[in-house]
Amino acid sequence: LITSIIISELYSNKFSIVNFYERRARRILPALFFMMFCCLPFSWFLLSPIYLKDFGQSLIAVSTFSSNILFWHESGYFETASELKPLLHTWSLAIEEQYYIIFPIFLMLVWHLSIKWILISLSLIFLSSFILAEWGAYNYPNATFFLLPTRGWELLVGVFVAFYLNYNDHVKSLLFNQFLSIFGFVIIIFAIIFFDNSTPFPGINALLPTLGTALLILSAVPKTIIHKLLSLQPIVGVGLISYSAYLWHQPILAFSHHYYFEEMSDLFILFLSFLSFLMAWFSWSFIENPLRNKNKFSRSFILKFALYGIIFFSSIGVWINSIDGGLKFLPEQQQKVFRRFINPSDYVVKRHAEILLKD
Repeated sequence: LITSIIISELYSNKFSIVNFYERRARRILPALFFMMFCCLPFSWFLLSPIYLKDFGQSLIAVSTFSSNILFWHESGYFETASELKPLLHTWSLAIEEQYYIIFPIFLMLVWHLSIKWILISLSLIFLSSFILAEWGAYNYPNATFFLLPTRGWELLVGVFVAFYLNYNDHVKSLLFNQFLSIFGFVIIIFAIIFFDNSTPFPGINALLPTLGTALLILSAVPKTIIHKLLSLQPIVGVGLISYSAYLWHQPILAFSHHYYFEEMSDLFILFLSFLSFLMAWFSWSFIENPLRNKNKFSRSFILKFALYGIIFFSSIGVWINSIDGGLKFLPEQQQKVFRRFINPSDYVVKRHAEILLKD
C-alpha cells in the first residue's frame, strides 16, 4: 500500500518527503503514544526495580524507533524473560519505521533510472538480505531476528507486488486466482500452526508467510473463495483495529505475568486477548482514527505532537534509568540485595529478585 502511494506520487511529481512522514506520524504515533502513556502507572506499581529499569530503556528505544536494537542486545524474542517485557513487540514497528526512513529516499534517488534498473537494484538488495537472513538464522539467530538488514527482504516482497500491480492488472482467470489465493492462505495457516520457537527464522522458512501474503494480495480478487472469506464483516473489523490490537496485546500479557507469578491458565489468556481487542477498539475509535483526520488536526499539530511525544517519553525513560528503576527509593538493605541482580538478564535470577522484594 505504502509503496503504491509513493510510486503514484513520484510518477505525477507530487511526492513530498514531508507529506510522507506526516502520514506515517498520523498512522503510527497517536495510538503508540496512548498505549505507552497507559503503561506508565502499571509499570510503576507492578514492576520491580530490575524490570522497571528495563522498561525505562524501552521507552527511550521505542521513542527513537530503535527498540529492535535494544531487544536484540537484551534477549531473544522467544526466551522466557521476553514475555515480561511490556514493549517487546515494538521491535517490528522499529524495523518498519527504519525501513520507511530509508526506502522513500532510495526511490527518490533512483527514480531517474528506468524501471528495469530500479527493479534490478531492488532485486539485488532483496537477494543480499535474503541470503544474509538464511545464513544468520543458523549462526546469529537473535541479530537476524531483530535487525533490518535481515528483515528488509520481507518488506521488499510487498514492494515487488506494488510494482507489479502498478504496471499490470490482476490475472483474469478466476480458476487461477482461486488456486493461488487458496494456496497462499494455506501456507500462511501452515506457518501459524507448525512454526514454533525452534524454527530457524527468518530465512527460507519466512518465505511461507510472506509469499502467502503476496499471493493473497495478487489473487484474492472478487468472486474468489478467499476474497469472500476476508470480506466478512467481523474479519474486516479486525483488520481496521489490527494496528491498535498489535499495540495492546503484549503490555496486557506482560503486566499480567508480573502480577500473577504463577502460570496463567488458557482461559485467562483468552480473557486477556479479548481485553486486548476491547482496548484496540477504544484506541482506534477515539485516538487512532480521529487524529488521521486532516480537517481536524493540521500537519503542524501532528508534527508538534510527534516531537513533544518523543521528548516526553524519552525523558521519562532517562529519569527511570537515573533512579535505577526506583531502586534508590528503597531501604538501603533492599538496595544491597537488588544491586546483585540489577544487571543480569537471566530470567530465574530476576524473578527471584522480585520475590525477595515482595517478601
